[in-house]
Amino acid sequence: MIFKLSSLASALLLASPVVFSQSFDGIPGNFPADFRLRYETNDTDNLTKSATALTLRSRIGYETDNYSGLKALAEIEDVRSVIDDYAPESSGYDPVADPVNTEINRAQLSYTKEALTAVVGRQRIILDNARFIGNVGWRQNEQTYDAALLQYKKDGLGVTYAYINQVNDINFSERDITGHALNLAFDKLSAGKLVTYAYLVDIDDSDLYYDTYGVSLAGQKSLDDIKVNYLAEIATQSAYKNGDKDAIYYHVEAGATLQGVNLTLGNETLGSDDGEYGFQTPLATKHAFNGWADGFLLTKDDGLSDSYVRVSGNVNGIKALVAYHEYSTDKGGDDLGSELNLQLLYSFNKNISSGLKYAGYDASGNNSDIDKFWLWCGLSF
Repeated sequence: MIFKLSSLASALLLASPVVFSQSFDGIPGNFPADFRLRYETNDTDNLTKSATALTLRSRIGYETDNYSGLKALAEIEDVRSVIDDYAPESSGYDPVADPVNTEINRAQLSYTKEALTAVVGRQRIILDNARFIGNVGWRQNEQTYDAALLQYKKDGLGVTYAYINQVNDINFSERDITGHALNLAFDKLSAGKLVTYAYLVDIDDSDLYYDTYGVSLAGQKSLDDIKVNYLAEIATQSAYKNGDKDAIYYHVEAGATLQGVNLTLGNETLGSDDGEYGFQTPLATKHAFNGWADGFLLTKDDGLSDSYVRVSGNVNGIKALVAYHEYSTDKGGDDLGSELNLQLLYSFNKNISSGLKYAGYDASGNNSDIDKFWLWCGLSF
């Protein structure tokens, strides 16, 4: 109930300039705003026409100053299209997952005292690298959660617990869930940062549940002029799909940085339960994993193995990244194709940023080739 009430109150405040000015008159605070204009194309090798989208994402909010540890934040998010030759805005085109709409993006109360932070209401939640719980920040409408969040951070120990009862996804849809997320982090170990977690997600009004337990270790070591980075992670998942299923996830990386250039090799495998169920991450920021063409947002029953190499660096203030992926099924090792990713990022100053990105997926088997391109500029203050 508190989530519904906080959302309704924020909607009324932000919908009326008169109410807004009277309600916050004399109360110190700030007005965070974020705008992103993005051009995106999607050419998927199927019967529909290639998509072209030019969309503007606007976020405008109000956050009070800290009063004895207590703060309030309300924020709306709006997506408009200048060019809408894409599904779902126009029929017959390939999809671009940026529908046009307006919503209450965040409406939260937070309290901080020393090492403890509590947040209640509609909020952004990103845990670790967002592989299991994230905000899908790449899409114009981010994913938020109606939740209660508790965090404790002190002396290298981090404890996070979240109770989630609604997911507000990138399609402006709301999903009722019963979710428990527990994340324990230790970042003062000599070997690196150790994280253990339990994410229990039950989709209400359905027979779907995903119980995931895992542990990861990530670190970096200096060897003369070379910095070595590494990651090892393993998780198990119990789920329901036409009966109880079990699957294993693992992710390993090893890389080195020399003179500002990083080379990383890795493999991420979302395992299969004997070809009957593939490991799922229903609350993840999935675009950041398994290639930017988004060809594997849902893991098929025979699982997915993604072997990749990534090179990144900074040249005259331009951040460059090149990645190459080879995909196969976890069950049987069948070839699923390969993908090339390219990205350039440049910030003009602390408020204005820009970038371009390309994803080219060369399919194998029954999949379709995918080519996507993005060009964007962002303004935040």
